[in-house]
Amino acid sequence: PPLSLSPSLSPYSLPLLLLVKNAMLHGASGIIMFSDPADYCAQGVQPYPDGWNLPGGGAQRGNVLNLNGAGDPLTPGYPAKEYTYRYNLEEGVGLPKIPVHPIGYHDAIQLLKNMGGDIPPNNWKGALNVSYRIGPGFTDSFSTQKVRMNIHTNNQVTRIYNVIGRLRGAVEPDRYVILGGHRDAWVFGGIDPVSGAAVVHESVRSAGKLLRKGWRPRRTIVFASWDAEEFGLLGSTEWAEVLHTLLLQERAVAYINADSAIEGMYTLRIDCTPSLHTLVYDITKQVSSPEEGEEGLSLYESWHKRDNWTDDRDAPRISKLGSGSDFEAYFIRLGIAAGRARYTKNRKTERYSSYPVYHSVYETFELVERFYDPSFQKLRAVAQVRGGLIFLLADSQLLPLDASQYAGSLTKYAHTIAQLGQKHTDSLVKYGVSFDSLFSAVENFTVAARDFHERLNTLDRTDPIQVRMVNDQLMYLERAFVDPLGLPGRPFYRHVIFAPSSHNKYAGESFPGIYDALFDIERTANPKQMWDEVKRQISIAAFTVHAAAMTLTPPA
Repeated sequence: PPLSLSPSLSPYSLPLLLLVKNAMLHGASGIIMFSDPADYCAQGVQPYPDGWNLPGGGAQRGNVLNLNGAGDPLTPGYPAKEYTYRYNLEEGVGLPKIPVHPIGYHDAIQLLKNMGGDIPPNNWKGALNVSYRIGPGFTDSFSTQKVRMNIHTNNQVTRIYNVIGRLRGAVEPDRYVILGGHRDAWVFGGIDPVSGAAVVHESVRSAGKLLRKGWRPRRTIVFASWDAEEFGLLGSTEWAEVLHTLLLQERAVAYINADSAIEGMYTLRIDCTPSLHTLVYDITKQVSSPEEGEEGLSLYESWHKRDNWTDDRDAPRISKLGSGSDFEAYFIRLGIAAGRARYTKNRKTERYSSYPVYHSVYETFELVERFYDPSFQKLRAVAQVRGGLIFLLADSQLLPLDASQYAGSLTKYAHTIAQLGQKHTDSLVKYGVSFDSLFSAVENFTVAARDFHERLNTLDRTDPIQVRMVNDQLMYLERAFVDPLGLPGRPFYRHVIFAPSSHNKYAGESFPGIYDALFDIERTANPKQMWDEVKRQISIAAFTVHAAAMTLTPPA
């Protein structure tokens, strides 16, 4: 079988784990990954240490487990305790069956320049001065050459440590607001995760100052430092599984993620569930812009000016949650409202990956201090946004969650997925596929959300039972979108509205069951079976949205 030489991760290509998965599916006996300058270098920027680009010798580490939310690959779905039954390594979930190794692009040139075979399409070519031929094997003069991979893997069961701090709520101690981020890094972790871990520490310090002044939050705040995130979100997923799955489904209000706080120097980036949109906008209007020359402007105004991509409202863009960080188990498996905030690049013009030295030895504190945020004002702004989310979710009498924002997003998502289906008009007619039930359910949800928020205007806020009742409706709304059976082939991804794409784990898809059924459907060998699956997924989505609408209605 051929050896695969592949450019590695870009948000416009594939995560490492999917490169490995695809290589295995196509019969590769091994895969050597490199970070191509086309994906990992900004124009006009010097390599580190003179600039913030990736040097030619830089190799990006990464996780290549294809876990799909399973947690520990030997104990999928269950906590990895001493008494837990473990599969053997051959049965472990998502473990690669072929050797995998990252190299720098200077080393990759030595292999690529002598590759034989066909010249690939232009969109397969990177920025190195080679032809990017796809093999198999080398050119005639090197046809007898072989590549040998010597991979030394130390598989073992070992203990990891999550560090959990709790600030008990004064009024509703059984309602939890969680701020969680990991502390393990591939090398020095100057950006990922230390910039985020520092924000967690500052949030804890701020809470401590308030406590000394006599303040205590209405609800319990949980501060979490996760271990083994880089090995497949293991620390956060295992904590969700160890006793906490049912407990968190019953008691968790929201999860705010605290991974890397900066991945660029341009503007704010928010990914969150739609019910948090209004709260995010309100908080960013109260935070000062960290940009030089923007004294007197709010972070919201600075963000709006730089990232106003929305076509349905005059507001900055908020993205869907995908995966690739510790919110996964809480949002996609358990249905807990979640969000994340960070400073990012200009996603219109800067087409390289998240940041050039991602997961390499060059990701240092000096990199952040010299290039990304010398004044640390951007990190401070991110800390204020994350802190504002935590403290308002924990201390507001009425939970600041907005069901109407969810209704607007569902309407947009339904139209988007229906337009994807309309590309196959003849097949829709032939196999009797209709999106009408989904649109009807979304309309029902829109009416229920509007009526719910109108009732809040007349709520007796002096009655703790009434307040608790509507807060529970808001808190459990996200749970209503969870299907206990999970997505096809991905049982731990249970959110019917949001899940990472099957084809790019970092990208979020709306109505993922329908999307996956439609993906590449024109190439299926059994079109009736696949269109039946599309119909089944539409019915699941319609039922789930309608059921979620029912949770917003007043008690009978």
